[in-house]
Amino acid sequence: MIALLGATGYVGGRLLRLLEERGETVRCIARRPEFLLERVAPGTEVVYGDLTEPDSLRPALAGADTAYFLAHAMGAGAGFEEEERRGAQAFATAARGAGVSRIIYLGGLGHGDDLSPHLRSRQSVGRILRKSGVPTLEFRASIIIGSGSLSYEMVRSLVERLPVMVTPRWVSTLTQPIAIEDLLAYLVAALDAPLEESRVVEIGGPDRVSYGDLMREYAQQRGLTRTMIPVPLLSPRLSSLWLRLVTPMYATVGRKLVDGLRNETIVREPEEARTFAMRPMGVKAAMGRAMRNEDREFAETRWTDAFSMAELAAPHVGTSFGTRIVDSRTVRVSRPPAAAFAPIQRIGGKTGYYYGNLWWRVRGWLDLLMGGPGLRRGRRDPVALSIGATVDCWRVEAFEPDRMLRLAAEMKLPGRGWLQFEVKPDGDGATIRQTAVFDPRGLGGLAYWYGLYPIHQFVFNGMLRGIARAAEIGA
Repeated sequence: MIALLGATGYVGGRLLRLLEERGETVRCIARRPEFLLERVAPGTEVVYGDLTEPDSLRPALAGADTAYFLAHAMGAGAGFEEEERRGAQAFATAARGAGVSRIIYLGGLGHGDDLSPHLRSRQSVGRILRKSGVPTLEFRASIIIGSGSLSYEMVRSLVERLPVMVTPRWVSTLTQPIAIEDLLAYLVAALDAPLEESRVVEIGGPDRVSYGDLMREYAQQRGLTRTMIPVPLLSPRLSSLWLRLVTPMYATVGRKLVDGLRNETIVREPEEARTFAMRPMGVKAAMGRAMRNEDREFAETRWTDAFSMAELAAPHVGTSFGTRIVDSRTVRVSRPPAAAFAPIQRIGGKTGYYYGNLWWRVRGWLDLLMGGPGLRRGRRDPVALSIGATVDCWRVEAFEPDRMLRLAAEMKLPGRGWLQFEVKPDGDGATIRQTAVFDPRGLGGLAYWYGLYPIHQFVFNGMLRGIARAAEIGA
């Protein structure tokens, strides 16, 4: 059996899915088990365990052959180093007492005596685990590139929002990023790797680059032009406050991350990594894959699940999901789902958009002038729809009869846009959720969205009310 501590985290959550797909028997150890219960596969166990309560760890680890230690206190305030050391010692003692035969730990790359507190703490935890008496495989990695990773989120936010960046020294510090897929491959391969005694394995992709290089690569793949002006100023504290203004990161986490970037995080001892069969991808491929995965994960989002049922009736206007801006609102109708969905299925073409059709025609004319399709394509059939079909300036990207329709915009835009409708049973009626999504390209895209914000509010709200009226009268 495999015990996994940290399954609610970025790496741990993805590792859990891979272990379950392999058919492994997994027990997740969590401080708040209720947060995990609905996210695990049948057969995966979730038990209580808290690093600050040593007595809770030994029963949680009982019967485990391998234990993953993927917890850290990066988001904690002052004293996080001591908190991490105490937690590691408690885990090491419990693992030895429970008869665990292998610990797999993910730490941080860095060399020398002048490490940042964050890197120093990560390596201190590794030493505690390696000296526990339980053979420990400690991976040390630098920046992780993947949709949703902290480093990727920081790069994306900076590049998307700042056409001109005043960059401090840490932006030019060398790192050796690794794609999340490659990192996970190492963690899974560690289950079967020979381990007679504890060892450290430094892992990374083939490219040694700076944070500035990562930002330039992201900008290139997004089609953005960005200027960086280096300055020998901006302390970690000032940088973290600056990041707090322009990125979604917590200031505490941002400061620890930036503080760690004063150290080069590159692989200097690659011999141990060569014992694994992995050949990690480079930065260009990793960045492109992160963007594609982000699109896929976003496309698979069901908005009725993304927003809690307690908030289902409340509009979510201007909510951000990554780079995307979301305008989502609902209305309830007294008709069954099929009747509620009927006007949605007829949208566009001669039916129009149930509100502000003059505005839609003006938008279509402007799109034609800019070389777009405008509204001239109409729709092939006034009722029938299929994936790939055109609806005016939209293309059907997803369609589930009587349940969901997602249209991808093909009009000329400084970004990408989608319009999605979902219908869900609600007592003796149905709830209709209408979601407009815009992925702006740089500041021009943001200016477009917020410049048309008042019009969007009238049009989106009116369109939903118009659809509800049509559903009620069966039009």
